[in-house]
Amino acid sequence: MNSIQYIKGVGKERARILQKLGIKTLKDAFYYLPKRYEDRRFLRPIAQLRYGKTETVKARIVSVELIEKKSLKILEMTLSDGTGVLRAKWFNQPYLKKVFQQAEELILSGIVKRNSFWGIGFEMENPDYEFIEEGDEFIHTSRIVPVYGLTKGITQRQMRRIMFSVVSDHADSIEDFMPEEILKEFDLPPLRETLSNVHFPSESLDPDSLNDFKTIYQRRLAFDEIFLFQTGLSIIRKNNSFTRGIAFKGEGRLLQRLKESLPFTLTAAQEKVLKEIISDMKAPYQMNRLIQGDVGCGKTIVALMAMLLAVEDGYQAALMAPTEILAEQHYINIHRLVENLGLKIALLSRGVDERPLELIERGEIHIVVGTHALLEEDVRFNKLGLVIIDEQHRFGVMQRSALRAKGEKPDVLVMTATPIPRTLALTLYGDLDYSIIDELPPGRSPVITKVMNQSQKAELYRLIREEIRKGRQVYVVYPVIEGSEELNLRSAIQGKEAFEKLFPEFRVGLLHGRLKPSEKEDIMAAFKAQKIDILVSTTVIEVGIDVPNATVMVIVHAERFGLSQLHQLRGRVGRGSDQSYCILLAYEPLSEEARQRLHAMVRYSDGFSIAEQDLIIRGPGEFFGTRQSGMPDLKIANILRDAGLIPLAREAASSLIKRDPELKRYPLLKSSVEEFWQDKIELFVTG
Repeated sequence: MNSIQYIKGVGKERARILQKLGIKTLKDAFYYLPKRYEDRRFLRPIAQLRYGKTETVKARIVSVELIEKKSLKILEMTLSDGTGVLRAKWFNQPYLKKVFQQAEELILSGIVKRNSFWGIGFEMENPDYEFIEEGDEFIHTSRIVPVYGLTKGITQRQMRRIMFSVVSDHADSIEDFMPEEILKEFDLPPLRETLSNVHFPSESLDPDSLNDFKTIYQRRLAFDEIFLFQTGLSIIRKNNSFTRGIAFKGEGRLLQRLKESLPFTLTAAQEKVLKEIISDMKAPYQMNRLIQGDVGCGKTIVALMAMLLAVEDGYQAALMAPTEILAEQHYINIHRLVENLGLKIALLSRGVDERPLELIERGEIHIVVGTHALLEEDVRFNKLGLVIIDEQHRFGVMQRSALRAKGEKPDVLVMTATPIPRTLALTLYGDLDYSIIDELPPGRSPVITKVMNQSQKAELYRLIREEIRKGRQVYVVYPVIEGSEELNLRSAIQGKEAFEKLFPEFRVGLLHGRLKPSEKEDIMAAFKAQKIDILVSTTVIEVGIDVPNATVMVIVHAERFGLSQLHQLRGRVGRGSDQSYCILLAYEPLSEEARQRLHAMVRYSDGFSIAEQDLIIRGPGEFFGTRQSGMPDLKIANILRDAGLIPLAREAASSLIKRDPELKRYPLLKSSVEEFWQDKIELFVTG
């Protein structure tokens, strides 16, 4: 009886259609929530109907007529309630004539239009209907009515009837997995009552609150999902915290030598986070820590110091980045910093021909930087002690586990430059300890951000000329390397030629992803050494580039970039004490979303505000995209709308797992958590 096929009104063929909506079982049906609600509780006299509004009327049938026009069959009905006359029309549903001949009175719900024949009076097209003879069990009218997402082959009316059967015939069979004490603590209603009211709301509920997902019943379902998520994370955390790991014993000699060689001192925030990492690494348990920080806050140097602590103890360190470009940037920067310390570093990515796999396996390579290539079977480490994952949101728990499995319980450090409001970070990274570098290096002045269009290019060129004459340097970023007719975008190669003509007195360089790592390194070294005035580039310079003398960032086709990416690019300037500028050169036509992004860039400068704006503009689904691939999806809860529930659910889950790590007292909850997490990760570790 668990299959949806055996629910009243379904059958084999309709079960196949419902599968397209993800409804295979009775449970799937219960959790297939209405996408909105219509208020059809109040009957309105025909004389008082309002054009353009969804209204509900009770009226007597005066006449029913089937009109055939070529391939179109129109069923026309005239109804009256004593105050006025209403015409109703149904298209290509001739069977309704027989259905309506058996009735004298109907309740109709639909959008009121002007009578198309007379030009005055009222008309409804394809209204929902209910027979008075059906007694009090109204499904489609005379109540707050659910409206479901549909697929081809099923009507709203059929769907509602099926859902009514699901709720009325099977709600009593629902078992509540949520512990009674948690329901009481958070004043949450029982699951049976919740699911009944979410599908067919009681009279007392407010339709606006239902449509805003703000009723106590919708809150219960959102809490359930976040709680199951957080319970899984709490179990992972507990398992990790008791997983024996490496207790590093190094005195930090290499770390100290690196510190002394740097032309700057660490900020207080960097020192604080480094202290937390060292404390974790010296403990006899596996480290699982996240470093979150804005563009330019210096996460990478802190991560490198952690690597040196591992290397000093005879272990290897691996750094995994989501793209070849980012991996190459890390390789270039780390190579430059550690070569004087006598350490060997290797890069593993598709763009690299030489893969020193034997040297890695023999332990002769101390630090390995790479992309997903690090996860390949033929990459074997001699003694992997520390795993670092950059831009954590592009990877998932499973990929983290796969890299960790290449060593004997190595410590794990993950980094993200995509700032996320803390409550949301508790959802995404709830299985990790959490550190924030919330301070930029001293002496940096805020970047002035402006949006410009084509007509303002003269002003832009004047700014570039002035800054270079002051001895400063300029980045110009394009969305593509080469132009194409289909894309109709300015390209980096065209840009280099244009800037050479515009500024023959200045030196122009070109940097893009197709160059070999050594070529990129040479170009960046030339730019750092001030041998290049204008560096034309693609987004290869989005991360890991630090040239304090560069004061202008021009982003061509800024309307084509995401908000997070624009913020990352802006972070390449403003790294010195001189005033810096970020010019967003935008081309019409601009979408509304692009305008909002550009406005947010001008208005906000810190990453957390940018992240919140990005979340608001794109919504959580788009904002998080493939973030935490390998984590379960939140189908009901919305981490923006329901952010307030996250810390509550986290605290409740954490407290429960401390008391009962294997949920022995809560078998229903245990099976619900396992079902929610499915095969994502082994939660209940035995032995």
